[in-house]
Amino acid sequence: MVNTILLVDDQPEILQVYARALNLAGFNTQVAETAQSAIELIEATPPNAILLDLKMPYVNGVGFLYRLRERHPCLPVAVVTGLSLLDDATTREISSLGASVHFKPLSISEVQRIARSLLGIPSDGA
Repeated sequence: MVNTILLVDDQPEILQVYARALNLAGFNTQVAETAQSAIELIEATPPNAILLDLKMPYVNGVGFLYRLRERHPCLPVAVVTGLSLLDDATTREISSLGASVHFKPLSISEVQRIARSLLGIPSDGA
């Protein structure tokens, strides 16, 4: 069975790079540029894990996590941010919502490692 990772980011070029990285590692990917379209995708075809941008228009990553946890409390999520500094309160809030935090830019191998970690798949050394 192939695992599906949902990528949520308002930057199409980031979605394209992450999707390619994950496809090369054997994952299926879904992409969404907004929290709303991500929620719709999750309800239609739930993924196995999510890589989520923190800073997005309308509903940010933390707001998305609150909505997600109402219906999918155990879905593995990694929050990815381009912010160089993230305050402790936000980091604790993300953690309390069951998500890990990672900082952009991410290499191809880092994206693949995060996905494997979310799914409990042992790293192949990449």
